[in-house]
Amino acid sequence: MIVVAGEALIDLVPLSAGDPLAPLRPVRGGGPYNTAVALARLGAEAAFCSRISTDAFGDALVGRLREEGVGVGLVQRGPEPTTLALASVGADGSAVYDFRTEGTADRLFQAPGRLPEGTLAVAFGTCSLVLEPGASAYEELMREAAGRGVFTALDPNIRPGLIPDADAYRRRFARWLPHTGLLKLSEEDAAWLGGTVPDWLSAGPGAVVVTRGARGLRVHLREGPPVEVPAAPVEVVDTIGAGDTVYAALLHALAERGALRPGALGALTRGDWREVLAFAARAAALTCSRRGAEPPYAGEV
Repeated sequence: MIVVAGEALIDLVPLSAGDPLAPLRPVRGGGPYNTAVALARLGAEAAFCSRISTDAFGDALVGRLREEGVGVGLVQRGPEPTTLALASVGADGSAVYDFRTEGTADRLFQAPGRLPEGTLAVAFGTCSLVLEPGASAYEELMREAAGRGVFTALDPNIRPGLIPDADAYRRRFARWLPHTGLLKLSEEDAAWLGGTVPDWLSAGPGAVVVTRGARGLRVHLREGPPVEVPAAPVEVVDTIGAGDTVYAALLHALAERGALRPGALGALTRGDWREVLAFAARAAALTCSRRGAEPPYAGEV
């Protein structure tokens, strides 16, 4: 089982790209939430670990998890409202988010007592690692999981507008790396963080995967040059959920190769990594061909 830990929220997506006054469509989302759904659709056994509101949006979020076959035994519920993310979609399909997070349920997450038996990996990322007091609880879960020998993955998925102190966040990011088996991030994330891939690799992760938009995916390894694949060609509707789909596809493909174990990434060949990256690129392209975060099913990839 792959446990995805982080926020669930409602994306308010404009029906017309590039029009700031277009009607908005509420869509269930959040980086970790999208990743959990994508994992289940790709055929992985997935569970979601979060705190979700008991309001109507929260019920819809939990309902979809159940419909998709994502385990909800680690989902906490509370009366606080659901986080909202207003998505502005440009003419090229790229999305920028404006969040409404004050007093929302996912900020009050508490680390669970223990993970389910058979947990292969725990994946972390996005707003959940920024907004306190929940951010400290997710960090506690990361350290505990890694300390028990459970594989951990991190996708920081930087949202600068939510980060009040950039330097403090960068220092905190550096403290996560010794507890991280796989680091996945975009070129934009890497530029904002300001570090270097060799430094990140030396701090802990067995591999660093960088998404490069229309130029594809690249993985940096501890030994040898990077491995990269081109993006799969697609007519982009929007990019919402594309990075989350990449994250899920990487985890699923690595699990199928028995690589979600501490130290196991180093045993993968360059050919293995090309297959893993190509699978993730195809999955992401299918998500980009649809409006909103709608990851593909295994049979489509």
